[in-house]
Amino acid sequence: MRDTVEHLATPHRTSGVDLAVRQAVEDDIPELVRLRALLFEDLGGEYFNPASGGDDWRHRLSLVLKERLTEDRPAGASARILVVDGDDGLAACGIGTVDQYFPGPHNPSGRVGHVIGVVTDPAYRRRGHSRAIMRALLDWFREREASRVDLYASPEGEPLYRALGFVDHPDPALYRRP
Repeated sequence: MRDTVEHLATPHRTSGVDLAVRQAVEDDIPELVRLRALLFEDLGGEYFNPASGGDDWRHRLSLVLKERLTEDRPAGASARILVVDGDDGLAACGIGTVDQYFPGPHNPSGRVGHVIGVVTDPAYRRRGHSRAIMRALLDWFREREASRVDLYASPEGEPLYRALGFVDHPDPALYRRP
């Protein structure tokens, strides 16, 4: 399947290097699961690595990724899964989604983008992979007319996101587990 991979039209230049960011394909699923697991290990804590979590989430993630990567997606697709290849597997990945909410004066399109984790394999960190993926995701959000893009930043990722224009959200975030 890699020979049918769609590379993004413009390679994203970071630190003088063109990084080939591309859309993920079904063959990337094991590597996407591996990188997502690294993300949760890095974030740590009871929320991201609950003692009762088990490994079933990996199987479920594989199923959702396969569904998203193999479905017939119209031009206005609501998810984008981007990767940068490494020497043996993926160097980095990032997932973005767009949700349609009700428009309002603070959100004229009603569309809100979400960055659902950007992670780089430790062997490839500090080379611009996450920045290249984020720039490609921001382009995609712009094309989808998202009025804003939300994300949760790890302490290590926060400087990158702030450099890309992210600021503190005006609303306090709350959550509840049923």
